[in-house]
Amino acid sequence: MILFNILLFFSACSFTYFGLACLINPSLKTEFIRYGLDKQRNTVGVLQITGAVGLLVGYFYLPILVLIAAIGLALLMLLGFGVRLKIKDSVVQSAPSLIYAFINAYIAYLQFLNIF
Repeated sequence: MILFNILLFFSACSFTYFGLACLINPSLKTEFIRYGLDKQRNTVGVLQITGAVGLLVGYFYLPILVLIAAIGLALLMLLGFGVRLKIKDSVVQSAPSLIYAFINAYIAYLQFLNIF
């Protein structure tokens, strides 16, 4: 359970940071233009923050919310990985999104086992 807690809080902190950065950091605006997703930048930021809040609220109050949030963040990161591949980013540039997808998929898997 210690690994689960570490991964959950790491993911929640990371997505809070990255979600806020999507909303307020001008350099990320340039990145989203490069991805071809300039109109989706705010949506991605809100989804990241929502996922992070879902992980934390679920951890303390509503366990099913951890499962839902972790699945949502894993899917968001898989889509991000696909975008990186589509624009032909390097493996090093693409790897973080895939790693976060695996982390959140693992959180979801462990939470599923815990609930059911």
